[in-house]
Amino acid sequence: MPKKIELPISESAIRELRIGDEVEISGEMVLGRDAAHKHLVKTFDTAFEKLARDRFLYHCGPVVQKQADGTYRFVAAGPTTSIREEPYEAHVIEQYGVRGVIGKGGMGPRTLTALQKHGCVYIHAIGGLAVVLAQKVVQVKGVHMLDELGVPEAMWSIEVKDFPSVITMDSHGDSLHEVMFRDSRAAAEALMQQGVRGAPSKALKVV
Repeated sequence: MPKKIELPISESAIRELRIGDEVEISGEMVLGRDAAHKHLVKTFDTAFEKLARDRFLYHCGPVVQKQADGTYRFVAAGPTTSIREEPYEAHVIEQYGVRGVIGKGGMGPRTLTALQKHGCVYIHAIGGLAVVLAQKVVQVKGVHMLDELGVPEAMWSIEVKDFPSVITMDSHGDSLHEVMFRDSRAAAEALMQQGVRGAPSKALKVV
């Protein structure tokens, strides 16, 4: 059964999570991609801090529909490849008190170190399910820097209910992405060695 996460969340609760844990997230979180990260590193943003502290930051460029009453609705909300934010994420985690980063593909060693130091986790969302994930957004609470950054890059504040994902980098220095890479490399090397040993008996005759 997936573990239920309610936002905001404490550091102690984050440190109870381990790689491989399936989770369902409920509560308020904020979106941010390349332009947002560059802005957050360049200038301390108090408005973003209020949205992000003890909550999660989702790497996502949503498809958004503005409704007749002026409110917004998410049409698609799939994860963005997270490694693009590796140059910035450790700073954002430290400065803004983020407790979780959601995206796809994992992140690098600087972010892993920041997760361990500050009590944060990386959470892998399912790619290819943008419309399904948008259905988990029960309310668009607001948007920060929409005019400056545009719809895909703006910092949207949303409320989600039972948002499905998996912990793949935890606050104890463990990374499921590294485990999978190491195991895959070992399996590939083993297959290559088998191929080398079996090559003479399987060589094709050239005519």
